[in-house]
Amino acid sequence: MGEVGGRAGQLRSSGLRHGWTTGACATAATKAAYRALLTGEFPDPVEIVLPKGQRPAFALAVEGVTEGAGGRRAMAGVVKDAGDDPDVTHGALVRSTVWAGEPGAGVVFRAGPGVGTVTKAGLPLAVGEPAVNPVPRQLIREVVAEVAAECGGSGDVVVEISVDNGEEIARSTWNPRLGILGGLSILGTTGVVVPYSCSAWIDSIRRGVDVARAAGRTHVAGCTGSTSEKVAVAVHGLPEDALLDMGDFAGAVLKYLKRHPVPRLTIAGGFAKLSKLAAGHLDLHSARSQVDKGYLARLAREGGADEELTAAVAAANTALEAIQLCRAAGVPLGDLVAEAARATALGVLVGSPVAVDVICVDRAGTIVGRAEPLGP
Repeated sequence: MGEVGGRAGQLRSSGLRHGWTTGACATAATKAAYRALLTGEFPDPVEIVLPKGQRPAFALAVEGVTEGAGGRRAMAGVVKDAGDDPDVTHGALVRSTVWAGEPGAGVVFRAGPGVGTVTKAGLPLAVGEPAVNPVPRQLIREVVAEVAAECGGSGDVVVEISVDNGEEIARSTWNPRLGILGGLSILGTTGVVVPYSCSAWIDSIRRGVDVARAAGRTHVAGCTGSTSEKVAVAVHGLPEDALLDMGDFAGAVLKYLKRHPVPRLTIAGGFAKLSKLAAGHLDLHSARSQVDKGYLARLAREGGADEELTAAVAAANTALEAIQLCRAAGVPLGDLVAEAARATALGVLVGSPVAVDVICVDRAGTIVGRAEPLGP
């Protein structure tokens, strides 16, 4: 279903073009490299089968065979096409270098330049392993077996995955915080990148919870951005591996913590975003939820605002203006929003032993609302 070159133009959703994961690219590169190792010829394009049956074909961007003291090695590379998703790895060159391994060893994975190594417990890979996730590993094993059967190979190979400039790209990801050092992770559960699904971000939130739990953390903070994260650290003194870069995905944090609880959760964020959570929204992105100033006006009235102030809040241009009006009048709108946001969170966490507190901040990082811990 894919186009030559890995372009996924035939897989569309709402007019947006799907792309392929780094795991799919690494699988295609491995298949081409192993065939070249056995036959001397690189298939180009190279087709693979993904877990849901798609059969994309990838053009090779680079290829080569070398002879050295360690024996013959073949390398192939594919440029990642993330489709219309704003993926930081879009355009990255994913390489696979393959050479003969020890008899009976099967497929042994190595992290080449630009691919990280796991250094913390709690991830789906053991400490010391290359950051090539379980599904890409299985896909790679399958293509190695396929090529071995077709070309008379043993299937005992070392597969080294690398990504050009991967270490630099990884600085824009969660990897350093998760303890994946030296580069990117080779990701993908379906092989397909769905535009704006932000599946990689949500997966990173889940892995962040896993790492915090494995480290024995009893208190984590889900923060909407760097400003609120700094406030959460200042207030609670939390270590880096207890911080979850929640962004707009409050629902992802809460739903995963419901299944994998940590005793205490702090939710810290900008007042406007947390007003959306207070109103019951779990996705805080501006394209999917809006600040409801009528709701803020009702909260203000419950907090003691007179009719004039209530009307002014309802007519405010921004959430910031609404909180400024209420603060000037001594109406605790920030605390009311924090309490309502805590109630929304506890509604998702119901039945799970997680206590929740909420901190609302303005753009300067000043705390404008608090709700103290309240258990399920």
